[in-house]
Amino acid sequence: MTIQLGPDLEQALADAARRLGTTPDLLANECLRERFVHPVGQPGEGDTAKNLAEYLADHIGVLHSGENVPGGARMSEDTGKKFTSILIEQRERGRL
Repeated sequence: MTIQLGPDLEQALADAARRLGTTPDLLANECLRERFVHPVGQPGEGDTAKNLAEYLADHIGVLHSGENVPGGARMSEDTGKKFTSILIEQRERGRL
């Protein structure tokens, strides 16, 4: 089978393949296989993921807040204290 691609799609496919270290043909086949042979929610026989995190590993990532906030937002620190102070503030507002 031969599929005709427009120049914009052909360039996007070539760029993505180069970034991923593969060929446009292999990338196109992989994308089509994921889309039509093993639709989301219906893992194929070759899937070896043991849990949801492993199954979605290629689709999720980590964001470092230091990329957007100088020194990092440090949002994971003292979460219990922050949550408690929010609850106290909300309770006080409700009494006013």
